Amino acid sequence: MNQLTHIDEFREILTDYKLSDAAKQALKDVEMVLLIGPSSSGRNTIINELVKSGNYFFVVSDTTRQPRVNNGVLEENGREYWFRSEIDVLDDLKHGRFLEAAIIHNQQVSGMSMRELSKAAEQHKIAINEIEIVGADHVHTLVPNARFLFVVPPSFDEWITRMNARGELPADETKRRLASAVNEITIALESDYFTFVVNDTFMQTAERIDAIIREHATAEDQPRAKDVAHQLLADTQQFLQDLA
Repeated sequence: MNQLTHIDEFREILTDYKLSDAAKQALKDVEMVLLIGPSSSGRNTIINELVKSGNYFFVVSDTTRQPRVNNGVLEENGREYWFRSEIDVLDDLKHGRFLEAAIIHNQQVSGMSMRELSKAAEQHKIAINEIEIVGADHVHTLVPNARFLFVVPPSFDEWITRMNARGELPADETKRRLASAVNEITIALESDYFTFVVNDTFMQTAERIDAIIREHATAEDQPRAKDVAHQLLADTQQFLQDLA
């Protein structure tokens, strides 16, 4: 069970968190792509495929929680996360060394360290990671030239199939994820800095994202992708309404 012993200090720092001047200067050398999307939209799989090309650097986030077992495999330091103590993370936050950080479920603090972003710049690669939509505005303010890609499944039915791919989820968990998705998709559609991407198959989607980053994508992509997002939103809202 993860538990934050310094939660009040984290809350105080994060309420008015400011990036250091050194970090702001370092960000000028970082090319960044951030993937946003509802649960089971396939962000991690797409990122893994892009990293294989050698042009992208996966930004491993820091976290105060303990490593856990996923599918029988224990998480590894520097692979899934950098597992750090609360004191070390607090110190870095006090010195403005995180691009963004957040308290999650009142049990852990996780965020993107400038240490990782500087590695991407040093290797002349595009920094890539996923981010929750609640942190997108903050990052967009700090790094307006970053690319924010909102990933959606091709249809509601396909999305539910992917969501249950590792075993059917309990009804309350499915409802929670769908309710969160309504909020996420609504915010994205109302914002003007998201590029929408439909995740038909992860390999095709990775190629499409790479084309977007290199500005080779066609103008027709966005209307179709937004139409899919609008339909997904409508279908999700209807499904939740039917459950009520």
